[in-house]
Amino acid sequence: MSLSNYFKPVDQLTFADNFVFQTVLRDKEICREFVERLLHIKIKNIEYPELEKSIAPFYSTKGIRLDVYLKDQDKIIDVEMQSYQQSALGKRSRYYQSMIDMDSLMKGQDYTELKDSYILFICTQDPFKASENKKSIGLPCYTFKSSCLESEEVKLNDNCVKVIYNASAYREEKDPLVRNILQFISTNRPGEDDFANRLSTLVETLKDRESFRQEYAAMNIHDRDLIRIARQEGINQGIEQGIEKGIEKGMAVKALESAVTAVREFNLAPETVAEKMKVPLEDLLEALKN
Repeated sequence: MSLSNYFKPVDQLTFADNFVFQTVLRDKEICREFVERLLHIKIKNIEYPELEKSIAPFYSTKGIRLDVYLKDQDKIIDVEMQSYQQSALGKRSRYYQSMIDMDSLMKGQDYTELKDSYILFICTQDPFKASENKKSIGLPCYTFKSSCLESEEVKLNDNCVKVIYNASAYREEKDPLVRNILQFISTNRPGEDDFANRLSTLVETLKDRESFRQEYAAMNIHDRDLIRIARQEGINQGIEQGIEKGIEKGMAVKALESAVTAVREFNLAPETVAEKMKVPLEDLLEALKN
C-alpha cells in the first residue's frame, strides 16, 4: 500500500477510517449503542472510552495500541476497525487478549477477578478465505469461544469472546440493527437507520472542524516520518509492521522533530501535539525553545 493510499485527504475520510472511528466513539452514548448492537450485550456503565490505549507491561515485550478500549462493571471490551487486510488476525486477537489480561492483573487482581472480555474486530473486507479456492467465506459475522473438542457439555468458562465482523457481507446479516451498521461501514451510506444517520452526521460535522483537520494533519506528519524511517532501515514487512519496528527501535528523536513541525506549521497547541503524538510535553517545550 502506497503512502498516498494510506493517508487520505480529510474530505475523503469515512467512519471506517481509524482516526474518524476513534474520534466518533469518544462520545460515550454513541460508543455504548454501537457496542451493544454489535455484541448483543447490555452495558451498564462505561468508563470513559480510552482511545489508542497503549499496553506494554514490560520493557522487553511487544506493546499494543488498541483503537477503542472501554470497561463496564463486569466487562472489558476492545473495539478495532480494520479498514485494510491484516495478516494473522487470529494471532493478533490472541495477543491483544493476553495483553488486556496482563494489564488487568498488573493492577493487583487475582485470576478469579478477571472481567469478561470481548475482542471486537470490524473488517471492511472478509478476513477469512476457504483454503481450497481462496474465495471468501462470506459470513457477515464470525464468533469465537473456547470449546472442548471431545464434549460439547464441557465448558472452559474463560469468559473470553472474539467477534469479527465482515462489513462487506452486510446483506447476509439477519439482525437489521447490525445489518444497518455494517452497510454504513461498507458503503458510507446510512440508509434510513436513525443511528447510522447520527454516525454519518457526526462524521461530516467532524470533517468541517478546523481542530479535527489540524489533529489529523499532525498525526499524518508523525506517522509518515515513522514509515519513512522504517523503510530506510530496510524493513519490508508492510506499513503497520514498519511503524511498529520504527517505534521499537526508539525513534523518539524523529517523533519529537515531527511534533515541533506540527506546532510551528499548523499553529497547534504544544499540549495537544504532545498528547496526540505521544511525546513528553517537557521535551517538546524544550525543543521549541531551542
